[in-house]
Amino acid sequence: MNRQSLKLSMEIARVHLVSKPKQTIVAMLGVTFGIGMFIALVSLMTGLNNFTEELTMTASPDIHIYQEETSSRKSILEEINPDGLNLVYHQKPKNETTKIRNAREIARLINLDARVLGTSPLVSSQVFYNYGPVQLNGTILGVDILDEDKLFDLRSKMKAGRLEDLLSNHNGLIMGKGLAKKLNVALGDRVVVTTPLGTTITLKILGIFQIGIGVVDNVRSYANISTVQTILQKDQSYITDINVKLKDRNLAPLVASELQSKFIYKSEDWQAANATYLTGSMIRNIITYAVSFTLLIVAGFGIYNILNMTIYNKMKDIAILKAMGFAGVDVKNIFMIQSLVIGFLGGIAGLVIGYGLSFLISKAPFNGGDIISLDHFPVNFDPMYYVVGIVFGVSTTAVAGYMPSRKASKVDPIEILRGQ
Repeated sequence: MNRQSLKLSMEIARVHLVSKPKQTIVAMLGVTFGIGMFIALVSLMTGLNNFTEELTMTASPDIHIYQEETSSRKSILEEINPDGLNLVYHQKPKNETTKIRNAREIARLINLDARVLGTSPLVSSQVFYNYGPVQLNGTILGVDILDEDKLFDLRSKMKAGRLEDLLSNHNGLIMGKGLAKKLNVALGDRVVVTTPLGTTITLKILGIFQIGIGVVDNVRSYANISTVQTILQKDQSYITDINVKLKDRNLAPLVASELQSKFIYKSEDWQAANATYLTGSMIRNIITYAVSFTLLIVAGFGIYNILNMTIYNKMKDIAILKAMGFAGVDVKNIFMIQSLVIGFLGGIAGLVIGYGLSFLISKAPFNGGDIISLDHFPVNFDPMYYVVGIVFGVSTTAVAGYMPSRKASKVDPIEILRGQ
């Protein structure tokens, strides 16, 4: 097809589009709202997923090293006299420690790995927090607060007090905001901490932090390693966990496997620890994209029906064009140009509407309460969604316009002009 023929086809297509503006606008609106809702829905859902993932990664290490207590083991009877008759006067379970041996040396060796951003050895224990008549169960972590800050950026999450105050006070505590609210305590107050073994200690609240996740802020507190070792009546070598942050968290499964093989202790990567969340996130993304693309496909069917009706109403015009010497490919191009124009203009309008809806959603207030720290809906303004929207929208209209245009190209002008 030469340039003159293409130019003439474009002119005829323009006449068809402007001769029935209402029909053209309706077809464009199908694409417009399809792409607009696609962008708004995908931006909101991926924004929510990214926000919750970021919070989860902020509150949890890339790799968690600890002593696994659930591994199967043989009893002493099975080892001493497995086939004989045994008389047991008093059976008392053996107290097994959760201590990681040579924990600081292990942390030092891990830090030598170029893939590792930092490590934080810690002592973790379940405790009861007592303040007046209120008693709540929770968790206390004995840490080097500066190492913990390097891994989890605690400094930016402090709502009151300073991290450095914990270094100079061995009877201090940095408490989660949700836990402080439940205990009705503030900066400078003292709480009594009781361990499961009955040991108690009075600690002063030196700071209050808010990660943004209720399951963390409502139960967790930080103290110095020596403080927690003291209330657990353990020596200075007692370490229960090692948290590891990587420069690239996608390497966590590989590095965790290497660390577990090297140091024996259980090394759990963030993907294994958050498998339920990741599965839910994947399912939500599948549903979001399925619904969004369905909207665009429905818009494509609308264009298909409109072009079909246009061809039916233009049968005599098509017959005249072919009688004047237009080839079937020229006729097909006329209607393909119409569908592409509808798809492109409708797509551009859809991008504008999609951005507008996304912007309005991002400004809508949202109260996360005590569960999650969120004031507004998180929206992901990734340019890729806009590219996918316009490409898929134009592609859908092109496919929707191909069948009617192909039908128009095969019209027999003699039969039409005879009135058959």
